[in-house]
Amino acid sequence: MGVGQSALAEDMNDALDTLNMMLAQWNRKRWLVYHLVDVVVPSTGQASYTIGPGGDISRPVRPDRIESGFFRQLLSNPPNQVDYPLGIIQSREDYNRIALKLLPSFTRRIFYDSAWPLGVLHPYPVPQASIYEIHLSLKETLTGITSLVTAINLPDEYFGALFYNLVLRLGVRYPISRDQTMLDQWETVKGLAKDALNVLRGANTQIASLTMPPDLVRRGAYNIYSDTSS
Repeated sequence: MGVGQSALAEDMNDALDTLNMMLAQWNRKRWLVYHLVDVVVPSTGQASYTIGPGGDISRPVRPDRIESGFFRQLLSNPPNQVDYPLGIIQSREDYNRIALKLLPSFTRRIFYDSAWPLGVLHPYPVPQASIYEIHLSLKETLTGITSLVTAINLPDEYFGALFYNLVLRLGVRYPISRDQTMLDQWETVKGLAKDALNVLRGANTQIASLTMPPDLVRRGAYNIYSDTSS
């Protein structure tokens, strides 16, 4: 499209669809999401909770995973309520190894089944009703753009990333001239798109402190002669 020309409505709608497809993919990448939200799940004594639009835990979209979580005991007086970190069971295979899945007790771990259209959260053991809360850290939702006149509500650093990466995705639909100037411009666009994503990576990346599973931590050996552990 040349300077002063107007894009066809069909092309503009295709661009909008492509933008939303790109945002949907970005939602699944932690380093492209600027924020984690704390989602509170009051315990009702249920063995599982659905997550997503219209679920027990209402979210705009079904999350692909749980980033982290903690368990809050409500019996103590606010603001001195005690939080306990929750281990995340990463796979259905590991969850299947639990012999008594409906054991009512103090929750230590959670398993998230990323089913569709609603995900399902399984706390283990199952917490009693009313006296506990489960807190989940989920990626913020990069909301899709509903129309061509919808304002984009994202941090400023996202605008360049959206623009140049959308140009790349739209550009593959149209033939590129073999003229060297056009080829050089295309390489420039690719460089700008990569740089814009690196800006987001630097701004959003959060690396948690390294921890080891308890079963892999070597316990000290007791020396009967020195009465010490090493």
